Amino acid sequence: MSAEAAALRLGTTVAKTAAQFWLGGRRREQERRLPMAELIETRVPGLRLRRSLERQFQQIADAVFDRVEPFLEQEFRGLEESSREAVIDAVGITFERADLSDEALLATDAQPAELIRRITGAVRAPVGLNDPETRLYELLFTECCEYYVHVVRNLPVFEERAAAELLARTTSLGTEIARVLEQLPERSLFAPDGADQDTAFRRRYLQLVSEDLDEVELFRRASDRAAAQVRLSVAYVSLRATGNDGNRHRAGRSLPRLRADMSDWEEAGGEGAGMRVESALVGVSRVLLRGEAGSGKTTLLRWLAVTAARGAFTGELTDWNGLTPVLVKLRGYSGRPLPVPEAMLDGVAAPLTGIMPRGWVERQFDSGRALLLIDGVDELLDRERRAVRDWLRTLLRTYDRVRVVVTSRPAAAGADWLRGEDFTALHLDRMTPPDLAAFVRQWHQAVRELGDELPCAADELPQYEQSLLTSLKDRAHLQSLAGTPLLASMLCAMHLNRGRQLPRDRMELYRKALHMLVHDRDSDRNVPSAVDSKLSLGDKLVILRDLAWRLSDNNRSEIALEQAAVHVGSKLTAMRHLDVLEGEAVLRQLRDRSGVLRSPAVGRLDFVHRTFQEYLAAEEAAQEDRIGNLVGKAHLDLWRETIIMTAGHANTRQREELLTGILDRAEEEPRHGRTLRLLAASCQETLPSVSERLAQRLDEAVTRLLPAHRKTDPPALAAVGPSLLRRMPRSLGELTEGAATQTVRTVALIGGEEALGLLAGYVGDEREGVVDELVSAWGYFEAEAYADQVLSGLPLENRFVDLTHSGQWRVVNRLSSVEGLAIKYPFTDFRSLGELPPLRRLSIYDLRGEADLSVLRAHPDLAFFGVLGDMPKKSLEVLGELSHLHYLYLSLGGPLSLEGLRLGPQTSDLSLSRVSASTDLSHLAECSDIKLLSLLTRETCLPKGLSAVSSLTGLEELTLSDFDIAAWVSAPDFVPPRAKSLRLHDCVLPDDPHALGFPGVDVTIV
Repeated sequence: MSAEAAALRLGTTVAKTAAQFWLGGRRREQERRLPMAELIETRVPGLRLRRSLERQFQQIADAVFDRVEPFLEQEFRGLEESSREAVIDAVGITFERADLSDEALLATDAQPAELIRRITGAVRAPVGLNDPETRLYELLFTECCEYYVHVVRNLPVFEERAAAELLARTTSLGTEIARVLEQLPERSLFAPDGADQDTAFRRRYLQLVSEDLDEVELFRRASDRAAAQVRLSVAYVSLRATGNDGNRHRAGRSLPRLRADMSDWEEAGGEGAGMRVESALVGVSRVLLRGEAGSGKTTLLRWLAVTAARGAFTGELTDWNGLTPVLVKLRGYSGRPLPVPEAMLDGVAAPLTGIMPRGWVERQFDSGRALLLIDGVDELLDRERRAVRDWLRTLLRTYDRVRVVVTSRPAAAGADWLRGEDFTALHLDRMTPPDLAAFVRQWHQAVRELGDELPCAADELPQYEQSLLTSLKDRAHLQSLAGTPLLASMLCAMHLNRGRQLPRDRMELYRKALHMLVHDRDSDRNVPSAVDSKLSLGDKLVILRDLAWRLSDNNRSEIALEQAAVHVGSKLTAMRHLDVLEGEAVLRQLRDRSGVLRSPAVGRLDFVHRTFQEYLAAEEAAQEDRIGNLVGKAHLDLWRETIIMTAGHANTRQREELLTGILDRAEEEPRHGRTLRLLAASCQETLPSVSERLAQRLDEAVTRLLPAHRKTDPPALAAVGPSLLRRMPRSLGELTEGAATQTVRTVALIGGEEALGLLAGYVGDEREGVVDELVSAWGYFEAEAYADQVLSGLPLENRFVDLTHSGQWRVVNRLSSVEGLAIKYPFTDFRSLGELPPLRRLSIYDLRGEADLSVLRAHPDLAFFGVLGDMPKKSLEVLGELSHLHYLYLSLGGPLSLEGLRLGPQTSDLSLSRVSASTDLSHLAECSDIKLLSLLTRETCLPKGLSAVSSLTGLEELTLSDFDIAAWVSAPDFVPPRAKSLRLHDCVLPDDPHALGFPGVDVTIV
């Protein structure tokens, strides 16, 4: 059952019950039980009026649908189909059994909380639900009851019936009041006014947090000042965290490549320095979370608050469900006392604080059910940060069961800043390529909600997504720059605003990023330490440029803090428009708040990314006219990027001097000739204009560089831009295969309509490398046009065709000669494979959703099949029917058992990943035809039945990764392996090396 179908059922249930209340009447119980359509027909005269009434109640059902569907979309992800059905059925049954008559509703004064208590006390709870199902049932039933009450209270008939009920009550008013007074709660120190309203207030508070904090800015039109907001719960992407105690948490290891052609750039869960931040939070109650500017600290806290408010934590953080989030933004307390508990809701839930029961926050803290989220230690002034530590210490001594997460930039709070208060320090890492790919996909999924606010049609977003991923893969400077969610989001927005184009010269990209990090971001948010600064954006950039040049000129990437402070002080002295400022204080402010400086170690300073140092050094070189210095360094790789960006910063005279000098050196120094000409050609990426004479010399240099020969040539040549296409050959016939292949890649990297026309002209060249490169270039162009003009004319037999986005899937049926597919984007519709022509090779890199392998019967000649993914697979026995299947790779995600696995006699190469301690490998003992077997675990363990597999008589090579070999060889049922070759990768080995001396087995330890 989909979230959409479930929401529709719930909406219909609420609307039908409300219709029965309205039309059934107090004394017509028989009619109240009729279906809504029959009830309307019985009680309402006239066809037109009946139709009008049906439409109105359908609108009520739609309104409930709109409220519930987004919530279910989130909650259903962790539930199986049967669980979803059970929960929705349980809600409907409870509504049917509940007393929702006039008397029942009015007896609770039409208060949702009272009605819910009355129903749950009278109606037997559903049986057979597990804990997650029960929690979801309770949430949905509570939500639907509240919607029902609000609907009924707005029905025309309600006021009439309520008035009659009120008159009936006045006869016993005195008795009732006396009973009410008797039931008032006992007073206590923590509940001076009683706690009878706590539950109702908590519900309203959590709803407000769930709605108001569930937004994040992902998109801003180039001309707009206001930013479009989307749901954080949709846009959130999990990041990685590393412990700051010098010991890195063990990360989930990415799988080794199965074949040389398989790429893991976008593989979910790829190699990274740390573990997922959600996993890092498990088992710790006090966390200091540190990260550089834009690393996602605030977004993470908001996500924790929203998820706690909804009770929607899954996996390892399930224990956090039931916590009450309290988010405190420290920048709001600059210059004034830090908040006492009762004032902590002011920043997020100010509209509710007037009705908050006295002592409510304190009671949440004292119960141990509070999640205190404190954001932005670094956003306070230096002198105010000590007070934060003292405030926290006092608070946690009073309420020692509170869970706390505090965020700061590293420069403002060291790893041991709160160690005395038993805080665990974590650091948010830069995004790895797989993280970045996941971020780009999720960003485009989130902005889909903006609808008409988008600058393109929503159905074009997959093409935008793939275009950006392609640019990130093949333009290393972009991938490297987009290491934080802030900068990655900026790239996504710029790419969307510009119609799938990013600045080729990078100058605007870097300028925007620097301005945002150095000044605009803090200024827009009114961060106190930025408002207090006496430096303008221009002043800060002058200082940073000087520092960047000093580092680059000495071929260094970092400097002692003390020495950097001296340089800053010297530069400040030359800036005569400023009041006297201390170099050390200014440097500290720039390091703490600029977002581009950091302290990688105690007493040291560097730029957070080499790109920023190079860009600023290039601007300084142009400002200070250091062109001759750059010409002399032009042959050095270390200076390449700085020189290219200097060409963009320079004035006309400086550009002529720089490029003429480089080209002169290319003529005079043959051993550096190619390097210097490539550099001069690459400078055209950033050049606004050149003289006719210099343009001619640049053209001559480019001509001498063509055709491309080395794998490193295409990116450098593509930087020249579309003008290079005019120099590309219309036919590849006169080129060697290597040169032809690199020419195709160069044209593809340039992109555009003219490039597509050139590639179409290369169709007919049947050399292996050329065809492979033409197939690979599909991801750079609009899927349909490229398939029609290029792929349809290529011999696609005996090779894989990569599908990197869903737009390609829609046209793959047009390619009649396709025999192999490698699906490299998140793939959800496994059943649709049955609609394709018969395949011989199929690889799925990221399977999402249930996979019934019976679909493979449509591909009886399948020889190669590999699938990565966490979801269960059905019908494993079908694999034994594939008589041509030679190679099989399966990821053992979910509850998959090997019991039903059957393999045909041709299947000789088997790889299984995500093997666990509970996996029973003895089921493979019947697969006697296997010659090559690879087994990879998720973490070090010893699966069951390993000896039964390793002793297969036909096994030639056995590869084990992350196995506990020491436990295996010492087990009572151990049988020595019979494979000719045994490869052990990252395994736990026995202390005695002779224990691995298996007769006739070549053991290799990797």
